[in-house]
Amino acid sequence: MKVLKFGGTSVGSAKNIQQVANILSDYQQSGQRVAVVVSAMSGITNKLIEVGNRAASGDETYKSLLKDIESTHLTAIRELIEVRRQSKTIAFVKLQLNDLEDILRGIFLLKELSLRSLDILQSFGERLSSYIIAEFLTQEGVPAEQLDARKVVRTNSVFGGAKVDFVTTNSAITKHFAETDKMQIVTGFIASSESGETTTLGRGGSDYTAAIFGAALNATEIEIWTDVDGVMTTDPRVVPTAFSLQQLSYEEAMEMSHFGAKVIYPPTLQPAIKKNIDLRIRNTFNPSFPGTLVTSKSGQEDWPVKGISSIKEIALVTLSGSGLIGVPGVSSRLFGALARGGVSMILITQASSEHTITFAVAPGDATESKKIIEEEFFNEMASGKVNPVEVQNNLSILAIIGENMAHRPGVAAKLFSALGKNGVNIAAIAQGSSELNVSVVIEQKHLHKSLNALHEIFFLSDMAELNVFMLGLGLIGNTLLTQMRDQAEYLLTERNLRLNVVGAANSKKMIFNETGLDISLPKDEILAEGETSSAAGFVEKMIEMNLPNSVFVDCTAGDSAVKLYEKILLNSISITTPNKIANSSSLDYYLRCQAAAKRRGVKFLYETNVGAGLPVIGPLQDLKRSGDKIIKIEGILSGTLSYLFNTFSAGMKFSELVKDAKEMGYTEPDPRDDLGGVDVARKILILAREAGYHMEPSDVTVKPILPQACMDAESVDDFFVELEKANDLFEKQRAEAEIDGKALRMVATLDEEGKATVSLEAVDNSHPFHGLVGSDNMVVFTSRRYFNEPLVIRGPGAGAEVTAAGVFAEIITIGNFLIN
Repeated sequence: MKVLKFGGTSVGSAKNIQQVANILSDYQQSGQRVAVVVSAMSGITNKLIEVGNRAASGDETYKSLLKDIESTHLTAIRELIEVRRQSKTIAFVKLQLNDLEDILRGIFLLKELSLRSLDILQSFGERLSSYIIAEFLTQEGVPAEQLDARKVVRTNSVFGGAKVDFVTTNSAITKHFAETDKMQIVTGFIASSESGETTTLGRGGSDYTAAIFGAALNATEIEIWTDVDGVMTTDPRVVPTAFSLQQLSYEEAMEMSHFGAKVIYPPTLQPAIKKNIDLRIRNTFNPSFPGTLVTSKSGQEDWPVKGISSIKEIALVTLSGSGLIGVPGVSSRLFGALARGGVSMILITQASSEHTITFAVAPGDATESKKIIEEEFFNEMASGKVNPVEVQNNLSILAIIGENMAHRPGVAAKLFSALGKNGVNIAAIAQGSSELNVSVVIEQKHLHKSLNALHEIFFLSDMAELNVFMLGLGLIGNTLLTQMRDQAEYLLTERNLRLNVVGAANSKKMIFNETGLDISLPKDEILAEGETSSAAGFVEKMIEMNLPNSVFVDCTAGDSAVKLYEKILLNSISITTPNKIANSSSLDYYLRCQAAAKRRGVKFLYETNVGAGLPVIGPLQDLKRSGDKIIKIEGILSGTLSYLFNTFSAGMKFSELVKDAKEMGYTEPDPRDDLGGVDVARKILILAREAGYHMEPSDVTVKPILPQACMDAESVDDFFVELEKANDLFEKQRAEAEIDGKALRMVATLDEEGKATVSLEAVDNSHPFHGLVGSDNMVVFTSRRYFNEPLVIRGPGAGAEVTAAGVFAEIITIGNFLIN
């Protein structure tokens, strides 16, 4: 014998009832005897409560709502039952609805809706649905009959949540089933008292009915048929990657139910546990799926955590004060007073110092809890021994659950680490000695992000996802998108990392999609449906989305987004950027951004600020972290200037060389931005700060290489006119250097006293800079360890490909940091 229970959604329409009938027909044809418990049609119980409330308030619109209830059932009959058989079914329904109407009329006249009356009202939902289903099954060749559970399930007279008399009930159920061979379609949720009055079994009562019948009949299994594929790892409405579990223990199921899992109601399990009967949660609309087995043992999966449950809305109430320390009976007084006031606590935690006791309640109970405590501890508060009661609202509870957590080191660490890396603060923690459950209280606004982050770390450790927000789709940004697209399969298969671009923008449009943008499309198509773009608007939307494992990629050249870096970091979003403005602007802002990243435990990476794709900042930071002392930094830090002076040779006009470089895209639109040394000054400033020197931009001395007339030219064309006049000046410097066996190089230098300069220098063939070719950059670190043989780093220092590759590498670094 199996007991099957079908919920309101499963029997919510004629089409759904037909699906239920197909399932039951399969059982009948296989020779498996089953008893079937059904709920009211979807939404009917709520309507019955509403119709009662309207009648009790003297609102005659209850009659129209009653008509809606009647219409729902008559429509189902007409769609399910053949015309020649409809009269019997309709007559039964009409008779029941007439009784319902009489009861409502009495409620309307008395202006009173007692719990006793409410139980009677609610019973009609199951009474109607079970009869219609039994008649349809009989018509379809499955001999069935309605069993009104009030005939066999006996309870006390506590209306709204009656207690079952199992001795009487078990005897009545056993006797009834011994006398019939027909499939019994049992009304869920309802029962009757010893005096024959209708009672209900409380929230989740239909599941409870199934467990009662299963235990009485010694069923081999109780199947709870609902609209999901079993018990999910977490709420699939919040976490799209949630999946169904194969097996849970009774204890795990009860813990998950307590913390928000809707497919199982805890009291349902009690009769099954007592008889050691397995439960299985199955999907009416996917009957071939085996669902989740709930049994005495946890599943064999190797996951330490079996599920992540949550309660979206709770409040924390805290009692504190020196008057609590070492005083016997404080907890008894507190919890006793709350119990007398009818307040149910969800979570309790107490500091080891006994100075504070904190508990979580439903938001609606917070004010009442505060009032009860203040009355109970009035004298202590008046004397100052106990502090005023503190209430924190807008909170949620997260709970990780699993028997395999017991004695498994590192589970709690993963929980706290994942939350911490995503900027989620924990307001309270509770864990039982069984280690079956670790619960934390967090801000409600972070619940979505937290569930996704924890689900990924505990269930999808073989595949991690990083949410990427890209601002700036110019040359570097677009190149980066191409690289991400080309490497997507490799990252997924070899690194188990998925880069999910959820936001993208250029100077005109921005677009967001939490499930990810299609980066295989050209950038114009990606942005086609976007809204008007601004750096501030992009950042606000990114913060509002509050996604886990997020990184902001700034590929712009201006300062609009830079001004928001501190805000981004303080919202626990990591940053990678080739934009060097933030790190070369005021020292105060540089330090604030560094402090914000450290405070929130996120990454602020900018390797491409100095060497494009060349690793310069990383090695410098490694030297500093290892205790080395930087004595001197010398650098060729501009790919453009490197190209110009590496290429400049006898017979060349310097002005023509610059013009050719501009046409090839090597220089900025205005070459003075390169030749003026400002870009190089920013880079040596960044290196100086990374080396530990607190310097302002004004502390870098740039020795101009261009005549003032070139700098003062009103246009780029005028600049080239003036530059042509200076050809002899540049040729003279080149020739003098060549005579001495030297070469001209634009060198940035930081000495041990913290003096930074940028100047055009002639270096001999003993210097590493002498042999540079093309647009290569080079940085030379002289330190206490690298004194006689300085550390030399050389490679391409400019270009969209290498710069984008450097940013791409930092995105992967951030992904590994956030997810591992």
